[in-house]
Amino acid sequence: MKYATRMLVLMATMLPLLATAQLSSSEKLVAKVPFEFVLGSKVVPAGEWTVQSASMGSKVLAIRNRDAAVNMLSMPLSAESKQAADHCSLVFHKYGSNYFLSEIKIAGTTSGYRLPETKAEKEIRAQNIPVTNEILLASRE
Repeated sequence: MKYATRMLVLMATMLPLLATAQLSSSEKLVAKVPFEFVLGSKVVPAGEWTVQSASMGSKVLAIRNRDAAVNMLSMPLSAESKQAADHCSLVFHKYGSNYFLSEIKIAGTTSGYRLPETKAEKEIRAQNIPVTNEILLASRE
């Protein structure tokens, strides 16, 4: 009985880790973002952005804009939803005219990536500025 209880606890602990969405290092998402936005601690320009795993088996994401020569790494958290995403998408939090990349959804899965909230976003949120979500579709390559 003790063994069965331990196995149940172990499975309940490990299941969310196994269920996280994974982009392979050769697979990438591509989206055209028509506005500048905050990524990490930087304001980055509009343009074509790609998201992919930094290396094979890594949970670090490489987020790039070749035209602007911007390459950033992010250590996202797993994000679970009740329904599988219909499309790959980038989700931005919008406060007034400020955009913050907050989540990456993968088509056909209930899991995705949630980027950590930045210090700048926390400061804006503390001012009680209303937030809306801006969702941009991405293609899988």
